[in-house]
Amino acid sequence: MISAKYFAAGAAALMLTSTMLLAGDIAVQDPYMRSSTPSSVSGAAFLMLMNKGTQDDVLISASTDIAARVELHRHSEDDDGVMRMGEIEGGIALPAGEMHHLKRGGDHIMLMGLTRPLVQGEEITVTLTFEKAGDVLVQIPVDRDRKPSHDHETKAHSHDG
Repeated sequence: MISAKYFAAGAAALMLTSTMLLAGDIAVQDPYMRSSTPSSVSGAAFLMLMNKGTQDDVLISASTDIAARVELHRHSEDDDGVMRMGEIEGGIALPAGEMHHLKRGGDHIMLMGLTRPLVQGEEITVTLTFEKAGDVLVQIPVDRDRKPSHDHETKAHSHDG
């Protein structure tokens, strides 16, 4: 029988809010979430994924109880310079020993149909589902104060889908 002390320690290892979460071979660093305004019906989550293992993996989906739908999305620029956003079919590949940055203006986790506002400073539990690593729970802080990290943020965009 597992004691409550060891169970609590294991649960804490799987659900952390610090800068790095390690669950098996998958590491999650610097997660944060934001919405356009406190009354927005959609939001997005950003983070760095690292595959510290020797086998390739794929982030196939994400879920949370605060959104009707969660999709893995990609920003891309069309021939007219307009940024478009749409669902990534087949998930996000995470080769062994490599990392993938889900960031503003790039790949990200899109939360649609928010069931409640994203409140500055709160933490939202998101489940990342990997092909091999399985489910990884991440506590993602809401931080609407973060500034854009690159110039794609300022370009016009539209949402496909």
